[in-house]
Amino acid sequence: MAKSGVGLPRARTYDGCMSERDHSSPSAVHRHLRTPDREQLETASSVFALMADPTRLHLLWLLAEGEADVTKLTTASGAARPAVSQHLAKLRLAGLVQFRKEGQHVVYSLRDGHLRRLVVEALSHAEHQVTGEPWHS
Repeated sequence: MAKSGVGLPRARTYDGCMSERDHSSPSAVHRHLRTPDREQLETASSVFALMADPTRLHLLWLLAEGEADVTKLTTASGAARPAVSQHLAKLRLAGLVQFRKEGQHVVYSLRDGHLRRLVVEALSHAEHQVTGEPWHS
């Protein structure tokens, strides 16, 4: 398939499209999810705001592929190392990424599968818009 238009390769292990069952309702994964309250809406909005930066979104996509250290993320994203570190700090403070030390290296990963699916779906949606692939449910 074509690239998404934002310089991000397509996920290797997941085609980015949810199954028909997953599209049946906004709460298909979490049956207990009720109508969101103001706090949930503001929290979700802050996640989208953090994802609105192309470099941060690229870093999140790279981490959706698997954990990585700053050197690997810098090389893969093409961003300057200080910028990558600053973006990772924002993502860490927001609770979207976590890290662990491995010797002198700090290895980052996504906090949870919800964020992974959100990132992949956002980029899949963008791919449809950019490439003109037909929309699906």
